[in-house]
Amino acid sequence: MPQIVRFAANPRHPIPEGLLAPYDQRAADRAVRLHESFPGYAPTPLRRLEGLADACGVGMLYLKDESPRFGLNAFKALGGSYGIAQAIAERLSLDPETLTYAALTAPAMREKLAELTFVTATDGNHGRGIAWTAHQLGAKSYVYMPKVSSQQRLRNIQMFATHAEITPYNYDETVQHVFQLAREHGWIVTQDTAFDGYTDFPAWCQQGYLTLCDEVRRQLEDFGEKPTHIFIQAGVGTLAAAVAAYAAAIWGEDRPVLTVVEPLKADCLYQSARMGKLTAVGGDLDSIMAGLSCGVPSTVAWEILRHTADGFIACDDPVSARGMRMLAAPPRGDTPVISGESGAVGVGLTAELMREDCHAPIREALGLDAHSRVLCVSTEGDTDPGHYRAIVWEGQYPSI
Repeated sequence: MPQIVRFAANPRHPIPEGLLAPYDQRAADRAVRLHESFPGYAPTPLRRLEGLADACGVGMLYLKDESPRFGLNAFKALGGSYGIAQAIAERLSLDPETLTYAALTAPAMREKLAELTFVTATDGNHGRGIAWTAHQLGAKSYVYMPKVSSQQRLRNIQMFATHAEITPYNYDETVQHVFQLAREHGWIVTQDTAFDGYTDFPAWCQQGYLTLCDEVRRQLEDFGEKPTHIFIQAGVGTLAAAVAAYAAAIWGEDRPVLTVVEPLKADCLYQSARMGKLTAVGGDLDSIMAGLSCGVPSTVAWEILRHTADGFIACDDPVSARGMRMLAAPPRGDTPVISGESGAVGVGLTAELMREDCHAPIREALGLDAHSRVLCVSTEGDTDPGHYRAIVWEGQYPSI
């Protein structure tokens, strides 16, 4: 049965001068240099899924599998670690170009970092990345989660955080709560969403995700191929903006057609594109795609995406669930991938658009056809194993 898919086109216009400079190859090299210095760093795999491509009706399907990232089962530590390193440089008047894991964990530095406390609001993966980074560096972290968060995701964060709890608020209210606590206690806010008066750390997070982008570029060069289309999921838009900006910086007008994908119940970027201005959405934001359930776009991300994305899509939860099942049991020859609720939506959407006749207008608008080479990013594995099994094994949609 066809699922609800809402599409807003975003025709290409000239990109403002200077917009892409913080996300070009030199910026990517800086992010890679920091991340390579951390213990446990290794590029995550780029899967070439020929069987699934054939099943979906496209020419090729590439999947960046972020589940092995630093042993954390998700990509978020890239942004959190780079952002914290830049925040430390700013707080302690250090040269950010010289920061490495070794420099940050030197005995003299450890004494200084032990006095710092980082705080964030999170749906799960970002908070775990912040807590993990602070723990690695010997600093303190406080993490607050919205009311719809799962106990498993809370436990994942508590492994590293000084303190973590689920609040009685939705995501955006939890962000406000975090800023109030930071003002009261002198903590450093490490939020990945930007708004008026708070832009530095979210921009640093976006730059941290350039490591993922650079890995994909090099892996595609090994394949001798380039995608024609990218489906990239978004909550507040930080990862999507990094991918879009990097693609535009290195490929220019020859870049792939990039579409931002969100849950139907948390479609702030789709609504922003439809309205032609930054637009928030309210409510409980209770999608199974918990990591994407954000109601207010990052201003930094929106400024990039409105100039670089080709389209915005909001889709129903079963689209992601289908992607999870397809990746878990792909055609013979493809590598199975454990992809969580927020990770699998790009693959599920590819199948939905290509296999359902009612989506022909969207396919036509995006130029998506049997010859297309589609790149998706599985941003997380089974970060909540119970929910993952309920969806993949039982076909259920547990409350989040």
